[in-house]
Amino acid sequence: MKEATLDDLKSMRARGQLLHDPEAPDGPDLGSAFWADAVIQEPTPRKSVHLRLNSEVYDFFLKQSDGKGHIKKMQQVLKAYADAHK
Repeated sequence: MKEATLDDLKSMRARGQLLHDPEAPDGPDLGSAFWADAVIQEPTPRKSVHLRLNSEVYDFFLKQSDGKGHIKKMQQVLKAYADAHK
């Protein structure tokens, strides 16, 4: 998911990159049965940590992500590992 500021959105709309179709159909009605077992889950706050990595590990993720998003990719790998070992 890409984040954008209000100014970014206004700029995109001015360039014709952000479209809204007022004729778009409404989504399906999910009904009360769908929501009967719904549970509200508050997001858990993130923790800031300092982590020392081997340069090979850091360079691998940096190269995999073309220099952008390597920290996020590391987090995704660690989360997948943690989820697999629950």
